[in-house]
Amino acid sequence: MKKVLAVLLATLLLLMLGACGKETEMRKIVINEVTRSVFYAPLYAGITKGFFEEEGLDIEVVTGGGSDKSMTALLSGESEISLMGPETGVYVVNEGKSEHPMIIAQLTKRDGSFLVAREADEDFSWEKMRGKSIIGGRPGGMPYMTLLHVMRQNGLNPGEDVEVISNIQFSLMGGAFESGTGDYVTLFEPTASQFEAAGKGHIVANIGLESGEVPYTTFMVMPDTIKNDAEMVEAFVRALYKAQNWVWNASDEEIAEAMQPFFPDSDIATLSIVAKSYRETDSWTKDPIMTEDAFARLQDIMEGAGELSARVELKELVDNSFAEKIVSEAK
Repeated sequence: MKKVLAVLLATLLLLMLGACGKETEMRKIVINEVTRSVFYAPLYAGITKGFFEEEGLDIEVVTGGGSDKSMTALLSGESEISLMGPETGVYVVNEGKSEHPMIIAQLTKRDGSFLVAREADEDFSWEKMRGKSIIGGRPGGMPYMTLLHVMRQNGLNPGEDVEVISNIQFSLMGGAFESGTGDYVTLFEPTASQFEAAGKGHIVANIGLESGEVPYTTFMVMPDTIKNDAEMVEAFVRALYKAQNWVWNASDEEIAEAMQPFFPDSDIATLSIVAKSYRETDSWTKDPIMTEDAFARLQDIMEGAGELSARVELKELVDNSFAEKIVSEAK
């Protein structure tokens, strides 16, 4: 009897030691982001605060440098998920591809760029841009199309009343402005604030406040990922939703500290100011669900820019099932 008990105890001890030594297997996920911006704070905070890790996901973020590059990375399999403007998905659908990417979550709901002028102007009005030039981004991209939309709303005809410079790569816009090109430029944070702090330019308007709400940045996956790896997609959206909630309840400094590893050249004070700005302008979504109204407004802006060949139904490009399930379970 004693010998049987000894064997049982030894077996139990081995099982316990084995369980202690076994680490949880993490799923490596590559996300290709269109650019590196404080605008995407919920994603970065979700990584550094461990929300994705809690869901068993090891996230690597790669910066594509343009929606076209982020889409290419997704289509080629270089990334499992891409963070980019939803307009890119609309273009692919209208190309007639049957196996096109699907939007699984929305991250931002306004344009995140700021209008930067060469001189400070506390009494700025859009009328002051008449006869001037602006570096406006890439034709077909959301920053460019939203800018055109805002100019028209303020009585300016792009290309006639204002010269819109559209042949400069997104990542080179700040450098081109600094070198003397254009009277104005649109820049994302933290670049806009860094320019202002260095005396290279002055923020005179918030494009996002001028344009109103629009689904601006979304996460996309291939349909095969939804079909064959639904657990991963659900885990990703759940972690994102946790991060979205955390950002809205954290202090500006806490948000700055959470995302600073992604912005090593920016100090906490600058990142705190930017976080405060994006939160006060209601730029981040509070849940991952995209609405019919928002999707329609997106296509209105695309249509106004002459970039929409045909309107797309929400369900053709957006899969809200994961987001709706997760939000419903959290109530």
